[in-house]
Amino acid sequence: MKVNTAQELNQYPDFKATLIELLFQLADDDFIIAYRGSEWLGLAPHIEEDVAFSSISQDMMGHAAMFYQLLEEIGVGTADELAHGRKSSERRNAILLEEVNGPGHYLEEPYYDWAFAVVRNYFYTEAKKVRMESLKKCSYVPLQEVAVKVEMELYYHLLHWKTWFIQLVNANGEARERMKKAIQKVFDDFAGVLTLGDQGSKMVEFGLIDSEEVLTHRWIQQMQPIFEQTKLNLPPNFGMKRGNGRNGVHTSDLDTAIATLSEVYHLDSQATW
Repeated sequence: MKVNTAQELNQYPDFKATLIELLFQLADDDFIIAYRGSEWLGLAPHIEEDVAFSSISQDMMGHAAMFYQLLEEIGVGTADELAHGRKSSERRNAILLEEVNGPGHYLEEPYYDWAFAVVRNYFYTEAKKVRMESLKKCSYVPLQEVAVKVEMELYYHLLHWKTWFIQLVNANGEARERMKKAIQKVFDDFAGVLTLGDQGSKMVEFGLIDSEEVLTHRWIQQMQPIFEQTKLNLPPNFGMKRGNGRNGVHTSDLDTAIATLSEVYHLDSQATW
């Protein structure tokens, strides 16, 4: 079954409800990791990386906006409201993506962890590419079209993070050790990125996306050569140490992030930008 327009969705209420769940996962993931990326502005290892990481984060926020716009088109709410007006318990992003970059405060003493930033962004971007490739066959045509646009930009994002990952791991000494610790930290919660949540089986049934198992297998296939090249062992299991964000389980890190991100919106939620 193919659904070509937002208007057609009203004929298929179960399909629509499942699509909404998937769109929130896609939008909320990009929204929060784009914000975490923006916090590196002025703090990245060198000025060229400041520019590159800012550009990537801007792209990711743009992708989130496209997914929120699809939700707006099917009557869930305005894109601004969905991005800024929802409580953390209503969010569907993976917990790993909301975690702070490190201790301290952005404007005071941010002791941020660059190894963690590289690993989290590289692993997430590879998982996102796998999802976009699957969504190019999505039974909801507007999402299919957005996936094509998003995937075009991911080539450069992946090249960026893959280069950082390989260089830091191959640097040996402290850099390699910090990267190994970051890899374990990311793997402790990475199942939360790969999962489709409680509605995953319905997403597959309606032809929206491939199964969680298939997506995970494809991600491993993409990562295995990189781990072999850098003489690392790809951990056999992914964890979900702090819970499943797809089901509305989150940490205080997300509450703080939403408060910051939405401060201007709440000054006048009816303003047109």
